[in-house]
Amino acid sequence: MSESIHRNIPDSRGHNAFTVDPEFARLLAIYLEPELREHLASAFHELGELVGDELESLALEADRHPPMLQLRTRNGADLQHIDKHPAYRRLEHYAYSHFGLAAMSHRGGVLGWPGPLPPIAKYGLTYLFVQAEFGLCCPLSMTDSLTRTLRKFGSEELIERYLGNLTSQDEEQLFQGAMFMTEQDAGSDVGAITTEARFEDGVWRLYGDKWFCSNPDAALAMVLARPVGGEPGTRGLTLFLLPRHLADGSLNRYRILRLKDKLGTCSMASGEIVLEGAEAYVVGESGKGFKQMTDMINMSRLSNGVRSAGLMRRSVNEALFIARHRVAFGRRLIDLPLMQRQLLKMLLTAEQGRSMVFHTADCLRRADGGDAEAAKLLRILTPLIKFRTTRDARKVAGDGMEVRGGCGYIEEWSDARVLRDAHLGSIWEGTSNIVALDVFRAIRREGTLPVLANYLRCLLDESALGEGERALLGELLAKGVNAAERVAANPKNEAEVRRIASTLYHLASAVFLAWEAGQQHDDRRRQAVAALVMRYRLLPQDPLSVDEVPEASFAELLAETPLDAAAVERLIAGLGLTEAAPHAEGVTV
Repeated sequence: MSESIHRNIPDSRGHNAFTVDPEFARLLAIYLEPELREHLASAFHELGELVGDELESLALEADRHPPMLQLRTRNGADLQHIDKHPAYRRLEHYAYSHFGLAAMSHRGGVLGWPGPLPPIAKYGLTYLFVQAEFGLCCPLSMTDSLTRTLRKFGSEELIERYLGNLTSQDEEQLFQGAMFMTEQDAGSDVGAITTEARFEDGVWRLYGDKWFCSNPDAALAMVLARPVGGEPGTRGLTLFLLPRHLADGSLNRYRILRLKDKLGTCSMASGEIVLEGAEAYVVGESGKGFKQMTDMINMSRLSNGVRSAGLMRRSVNEALFIARHRVAFGRRLIDLPLMQRQLLKMLLTAEQGRSMVFHTADCLRRADGGDAEAAKLLRILTPLIKFRTTRDARKVAGDGMEVRGGCGYIEEWSDARVLRDAHLGSIWEGTSNIVALDVFRAIRREGTLPVLANYLRCLLDESALGEGERALLGELLAKGVNAAERVAANPKNEAEVRRIASTLYHLASAVFLAWEAGQQHDDRRRQAVAALVMRYRLLPQDPLSVDEVPEASFAELLAETPLDAAAVERLIAGLGLTEAAPHAEGVTV
């Protein structure tokens, strides 16, 4: 290593974000069919190169030049136009047109594949794309989710009218989507929505004030409103499709009042909207709007979790690169025991998130194919991901900034931008409290817990864990399920909802990791990560003890190279899981 490399801050610009993450390709080998994986290999490689260079530059530029609202032309005509920086427009080109991320779930032909691509393909590419740009992924997700909801509940007439534009890769023909739901008095309390729908002159018209609308100039938006005389609460809401322009090309009767000045996602416009008799079309059954909108919200929540997992991996990639190339006190940072511990904590959390979102994406594939068990799994795993993965991203992004040091606080780098964006995930589409409560709503109303428990036990039987570790994880699973049953059964236990939801998340991620290791016969890395989840996320921690795990085991994991069974056995022995098992009296978080 030269003296100049010692002195300069390591810069990963130009590295391929896909190839520097070897575990990514190994996971795709589990979740993608071989023929499709081979077909998409060039797309993942190309996107990885773009993320590591051009998309990173564009994202920084777009973040520095947020969108601007132009209400009128210079001669006073109503305009309602949002000016978006050319860098953001270029990012849109790659997401919507070049890679077809919003279209690939809904039609064939995207990336040269004859049929619609499975969720893992879309989410895998989004996981990679978001490592450069987070803000754009919100409109991207809403366009995809709106299209799904329209196809699922909309009339044949509406589908025929709009599906082609929603799934177009032609930038001139593309219709982007949005979701207008939040009101000043009705944030998480959706039943308090006051936006009114009136049937006037043979069409439905909407009146009201929507307080937080991302992508407010989208060509189409899904809107919840209450028809005149409708029941109170969520039962009286109907779902409407709101076009930005009417058939004659004129603006619909709603105005963007202003754009929000946000902490993060500065590249993407969010605004306030007033509906002044805007023409809209009923989607699905009148009075069932909340249930139908929930489908779109859940898809947005899953996408939100994927984006948070991607941000964590972005932070891990950067931290590992810095630690491998920065020298302090005569040693590389990655050789320092305390830095190893910090990096491993980041890596552990990021791998939990990745396994959760990838496995849930596969559940979505099966659920859409008619698998009732997968539908129940999707119902509980989605809020678990939205609750925990999004919160974890805030911590991992902050730790990543710290690894870079003072430069991480400087806007020339992306650490500050990533940290700001990471805070979004735990707020939009339901705050942490709301989503944790939704986990237990799914347990009480839809019977998802026994399905999840049985599924995890089956996967555990197929895992790479040894007999002792498998028995321990099975015991922890039984206790975690029992705790969740008790919380769900007694409203007085509501204060425990977040803690036990975290327990279910850690249990599911440990099983998914161990199962993935069982599918990789030449690599047991994920078995080691599953053991770490058990040791540090599920077993009681003694704050007065000294953790004497061998440094060599941490170094092997941070190298991100395949591990054989012997190496993993050494790590598990160092973790003392066998000794800890008899003392696992309760699950802690």
